[in-house]
Amino acid sequence: MKESELEKYRQLLLKKKKELLEEMGIIMDSHVSTTIKDSTGDLSSYSYHMADQGTDNMEREMAFMFASKSGRLVYHIDEALRRMDRGEYGKCVVCGKQIGKARLEAVPHARMCIACKSAEEGKKAGR
Repeated sequence: MKESELEKYRQLLLKKKKELLEEMGIIMDSHVSTTIKDSTGDLSSYSYHMADQGTDNMEREMAFMFASKSGRLVYHIDEALRRMDRGEYGKCVVCGKQIGKARLEAVPHARMCIACKSAEEGKKAGR
């Protein structure tokens, strides 16, 4: 892979990582690190309607799930950047063949070519 192509993918990865980290910060600030009392603006420490508490809890769980998913994606982006530094970026970790440019454009942190990823997904579906 040409150095100019690698740099293009590096910039894509870094941009996505920055977006994810900003998104995670917003999620953490607005949902996860606030208390129910903070989120409602209620100055009373007494509980309010159970349905409201349930809604708040569900929103917190969803925020945590999104932050967790974003964290995993940041990990995969970091791994792609490490592969780039080792000169292994763009090669399938299973078969060693070059990953298609269209796949890298769509998923710049891809570890596997389409054929190997499809085979992996097929195995997971067949459990």
